[in-house]
Amino acid sequence: MPNIYIPIINGYRKYMNDLITDVKTLELETIKNLRNSKASNTVRAYEADFKDFSLFCLKNSLKSLPTEPKILSIYLTHLSKTCKFSTLKRRIASIKVVHKMKGHYLDSKHPIIMENLLGIKRVKGSYQKAKKPILINDLKLIIKAIDQYEKKEFKKIRNKSLILIGFSGGFRRSELVNIEYEDLEFVNEGLKIFIKRSKTDQSGEGSLKAIPYFNNLEFCPVTKLKDWINYNNIKDGKIFSISDKSVALILKKYALLAGLDPNKYGGHSLRSGFATSAAEAGAEERNIMAMTGHKTTQMVRRYINEANLFKNNALNKIKI
Repeated sequence: MPNIYIPIINGYRKYMNDLITDVKTLELETIKNLRNSKASNTVRAYEADFKDFSLFCLKNSLKSLPTEPKILSIYLTHLSKTCKFSTLKRRIASIKVVHKMKGHYLDSKHPIIMENLLGIKRVKGSYQKAKKPILINDLKLIIKAIDQYEKKEFKKIRNKSLILIGFSGGFRRSELVNIEYEDLEFVNEGLKIFIKRSKTDQSGEGSLKAIPYFNNLEFCPVTKLKDWINYNNIKDGKIFSISDKSVALILKKYALLAGLDPNKYGGHSLRSGFATSAAEAGAEERNIMAMTGHKTTQMVRRYINEANLFKNNALNKIKI
């Protein structure tokens, strides 16, 4: 080969290597963008779900990535023996998202999946018994239990503030523990809290919640949050500096001390408690959604229906 062609060939090889490198870099950045489009807790849940699916496939010599509808349908049948119907639907979503992140397409609406789900639903049912909501009377018992049994002053002040703010704002746990001092604005009417990002706000547009002062200062979230900020001399950063899992543990601890069954409550009980209590008090659906940040009415209507089980009960019309 004449020497004149060698620089050209070498230059072409370098061009192709650079092009491959650029494509790989773009691919990695694309995957990163897809991950960033979801809340970190959501991504971790997807990954945990897909790990379970991968282990199932490995154990049974099946392909997990990319997989096919038949394999996913077999996995759902396997899960249906021990899991709730809602778990099956979440696993489908998780496996589909991981495929999307890795550049694969998975037809999660394939008839072999949908018809299998329909059959499972008819056998198992789809109603999900969730953790109980913390209602007003429960909330008061828990706050009184903190006052009575918590010996450490900083925990007493922090945990009352945490629980009352969590309830009054209808917060998700992840939102609650990520509130920062800079997100707060105390005004004459109460407190404004800016939520920078949430599960239903992946673009990070943010939202504003308003919590008014309560007449009863013992259970006033705004007053108790001021007490915590002043006690801990907070000037910046996170207000509570705990993990989202700690919210559930704290709630269960004081539920037990208040004489409630801690196994019936979870970290979501504050949020569902607000929505249910607001519905019981006659708050409009759109106003509940404005506070909780729900984008669809499905879950909020479930809270409203549960709140009205006795209020709108046909038996109330029967006189015995």
